[in-house]
Amino acid sequence: MNTLQQLNRAADNIRILSVSMVEKAKSGHPGGAMGGADFVNVLFSEFLVYDPKNPRWEARDRFFLDPGHMSPMLYSVLACAGRYTLDDLKQFRQWGSITPGHPEVDVMHGVENTSGPLGQGHTYAVGAAIAAKFLRAKFGDIMSQTIYAYISDGGVQEEISQGAGRIAGHLGLDNLVMFYDSNDIQLSTSCAEVSSEDVARKYEAWGWRVISIDGNDAEQIRSALRAAKEEKEKPTLIIGKTVMGKGARRADNTSYENCCATHGAPLGGDAYINTVKNLGGNPDNPFVFFEETKEIYARRAEELAAIVASRRAAEEKWAEENPSLADKFRTFFSGMAPVIDWNKLEQKPNQATRSASALCLGLLAQHVENMIVSSADLSNSD
Repeated sequence: MNTLQQLNRAADNIRILSVSMVEKAKSGHPGGAMGGADFVNVLFSEFLVYDPKNPRWEARDRFFLDPGHMSPMLYSVLACAGRYTLDDLKQFRQWGSITPGHPEVDVMHGVENTSGPLGQGHTYAVGAAIAAKFLRAKFGDIMSQTIYAYISDGGVQEEISQGAGRIAGHLGLDNLVMFYDSNDIQLSTSCAEVSSEDVARKYEAWGWRVISIDGNDAEQIRSALRAAKEEKEKPTLIIGKTVMGKGARRADNTSYENCCATHGAPLGGDAYINTVKNLGGNPDNPFVFFEETKEIYARRAEELAAIVASRRAAEEKWAEENPSLADKFRTFFSGMAPVIDWNKLEQKPNQATRSASALCLGLLAQHVENMIVSSADLSNSD
């Protein structure tokens, strides 16, 4: 097991890489990435299950980042896991680079979703959790997956999150674990100036299990993730109280934590230099991996190799015992749509659009077995 000293050191490594990416690009959002480093570090080094040799493995866990502006954090932890190089990080926000300012879906590098308007990552994750439940019902335990999501104060405030949260609780998506990075800071103000709702009670009312922790304490993060993995009835929201700009220092070397100014701009000059030094790095050579970081992610790579080998063996055994289901499984993930004779449809002149749509959906339903349809109280007319 990783020691807390190793985990804290690796989290500081992620902070240094994140602020250095923003500093080099002269643009970006360092503060949130610094606050969230502890969570993603524990998640990727101890919990997230994926195949390093085959990023497209169907049965992998998924991680959905809602606040796309925190991309430096995502790229940095993925670099620790071997998905990006340090040179990739140095090209953050540069034309043609594979590390754009807001992540764009790139499964081969570990990016599961494009992050745009806040709140969409919440809905991506809920949709993925529904799909995972559907696949497990069809194919059994070979499709046992956990869907992880990461959301910030701004994402929780967005209305799109309300609908996603409600349906997740209503469906009892116990395979969904969402970390709420609650640092109480936004770009322009503190969150208290724009919102006074009780987020924990809101999610509990929707049917979620809520766990509140210190989001910068690796042991509390680890314990919360274990509890979430054991939950068998509800989706889990882990509310982590984090520190915006964790470890940041000003030009005069006083604390730069919990300050709106670190949200959406480079730390700059002496503040950047002091911050990197405070976190145990070298401002003249910030793009490095600490020995502790190398050690815990090398250990995780070995663990994943064993986990994946066991899972692959189970998949092969299942396929031998269930050949027709195995064929269907391959079809589902082939990326190919079935051939449909659309000439069978007869649309009447001046027909209502909803009726025309219903005919199309009806024909699709006869041929596309992995189509999941939801309707906002309009299924009779859709």
